[in-house]
Amino acid sequence: MHELSIAMNILNIVSSTCEKQGYSRVDSVRVKVGRASGIMTDSLVFAFDCAKNETIASGANIEVDEVPVGGRCRQCNSSFISKETIVLNCPRCGGTSFKITSGHELEIVEMEVDG
Repeated sequence: MHELSIAMNILNIVSSTCEKQGYSRVDSVRVKVGRASGIMTDSLVFAFDCAKNETIASGANIEVDEVPVGGRCRQCNSSFISKETIVLNCPRCGGTSFKITSGHELEIVEMEVDG
């Protein structure tokens, strides 16, 4: 379960940022996670809740915004969003030459803190 190491890294980043800026508590953390990133959202939330004890974020909750897989077809030049995590061809023309433009994200978007 690599979500635990991801949750611990999120906590380390959040904690060090807060300590550098003089905040004493993290109330919430919001992250973007791409659907093709291989990260299971439920497992990340569970891992975060387990790892946050005895940290500056012990009372924090994590909010996860899932980013769908998106791409641009090189054959028909159309942009697309897929409900699937793996794209094998363009949903519009069936072409197999495309570039994935979203869905691999893992980003801390914001955090709510208190002094």
